[in-house]
Order: sequence, then structure tokens, then C-alpha cells
Amino acid sequence: MMDFRIPLGEWVETAVDWLRDNLSGLFDVITVVVRFLVDGLTDILLAVPVPAMILIFALIGWLVRSWQMAVGTAVAFLLIVAMGLWVATMQTLSLVLVATVVALAIAIPLGIWSARNDTVRAILKPVLDFMQTMPAFVYLIPAITFFSIGVVPGLVATVIFALPPGVRLTELGIRGVDSETVEAGQAFGATPSQILRGIQLPLATPTIMAGVNQVIMLALSMAVLAGIVGADGLGKIVVQSVSTVNLALGVEAGLGVVIIAVYLDRVTAALGNPADYRSSLLGVLARRRSARSATPEQPSNEDSQNHARAEDLRPAGSR
Repeated sequence: MMDFRIPLGEWVETAVDWLRDNLSGLFDVITVVVRFLVDGLTDILLAVPVPAMILIFALIGWLVRSWQMAVGTAVAFLLIVAMGLWVATMQTLSLVLVATVVALAIAIPLGIWSARNDTVRAILKPVLDFMQTMPAFVYLIPAITFFSIGVVPGLVATVIFALPPGVRLTELGIRGVDSETVEAGQAFGATPSQILRGIQLPLATPTIMAGVNQVIMLALSMAVLAGIVGADGLGKIVVQSVSTVNLALGVEAGLGVVIIAVYLDRVTAALGNPADYRSSLLGVLARRRSARSATPEQPSNEDSQNHARAEDLRPAGSR
């Protein structure tokens, strides 16, 4: 039997080495930008006093969902403080938020392009399939090669891992818009960009927000794995608890991750379907505005007197 093997792994390693040697300047720029964003956001979150930060999180929950969520948010984050994990939680939250923003900045335009161009869709589909099915740990290997260890390879791997659902659900939302509605906009002379901004994106918002939700959840799961490459936060604590078989520390860090995940999931779900949450502060304000606009204006006394004078001045035959 002939011994035949395709050295695909060696080819990929050669390509990665070539990129590292020839694009080191680009990787240095990415490193500086990522560290600035993540460290800057972490410093902002930690600069705010803890009670004020918890109040902000609770108000966001009340604003978009309900007062019950505001109370639950306050209790949950007070538990994080009581476990001594506030700094690590803010570090993880910063990593997740920055990775989510970067992933969405890439995913949403790609999803729109894919929805409007069948050729792009045909090219992206197998690429996204490959990205979704590749084990998450594999993304950490080239990230370490390009960016050494720390928060940067963790964020880059997180962005790559969380990208596919954002692209897919954005495309699904745009393609799911009723064709008759789009044709009506075209009949009135709207340009493709006007149709996109005024018809397709507003109607596709719930589906796109579902994609945002999935991107955040995947980014959070990958941010924990980023602790393996030295990224600060709850993931690093989880890795330490595994290496030292410290069950208590692992449970506390895992609970912190769960709290962040549930909070971000509820907030993004409420933003995607604001009409479903009538007890939210935004919902209450919207209903009050609708009630005021629906109430007919009562004529003032001065208007009634002017109308009566006009009636008196009209000729008798025209009354």
C-alpha cells in the first residue's frame, strides 16, 4: 500500500509564518489598537464607583425590559462584588463588548452584501460553515503566533469565532423582508440605498438583533477560553481553578460568567423586540406619547368666543 499524505498542516504553517514575517507592522498596529480599546474601556468601567456602576446596569435593565430586571440586575452584580470578582468581571465585560462591536462592524455589512448579491452569498456560505465548525481552541494557535500572549490574541480569536451568526442572521433578516414592500418602494422611485435604510433594515431589525444576541453569547464563551492565552478576566480565573483543582474558585468565576451572559442576553433580546416588554421604561414613555398624540385637542375658550363672534357677523341668509 502506497504511503501518501497531503501535508496540508505544513502548508498552513508556512503561510502563517509568511504572514507573520511580512505583515508584522500590521499586527503591531492591531495590537496597539486592541489594547487601547480593551484597557481603555476597562479603566472607564473601573473608574466609576461600584454602587454607581451597578445602578447604571440596573437602570439599563429597567429602561429596556422591566423594573423586575432592574432589581435582579442589582442583586446579581452585588453578588459579584461580594465574591470579590468585580475587577475580573469588568475585564471580561470589556473584552466581550469590544469583540462584539468589532464582529458586528464586519458581520452586518457582509450580511447585507450577501443578501443583495448571490455570488457573494455563494462564496461566504462555505467560509462561514468552516468558521462555525472549526474547534474554538484552533483559533487561539494562529492568534498566539501573530500577537504573542495576552488580551489581543484572545480578542482576535473571539471575533473570528463569533462572526458567522452575525453574518447569517443579517442576511436572513434582509432576505426575509416582504418583496412586495420592496417593490412598492421601488415604484415610488426610491434608490437601493433608500430602500435598504428605510425599508429593509427597519423590518429586519428583530432578526439582526437576534444575530447580535448570538454574537455576544459566542463572544462571551470564547472570552472565557481566551484566559488560556493570558487574557485577564473571569476566563483566566477559570483556567487557574482548573489547573489547581480549586472547585470553589471555579464555581464563583463560572457564576460571574453566567450573570454577565444572562444580563446581556436579556438586554439584547429586549432591544430586538421592544414592543414585547410593556413594563419597560421605554415602553411606558412610548405609550404615554401615543396616548397624548391620539387625544384630540380641545378648543380653548378664546377660540370658542372667536368662533361665536364670527357666527354673529355672518349674514342671516348664510347661517
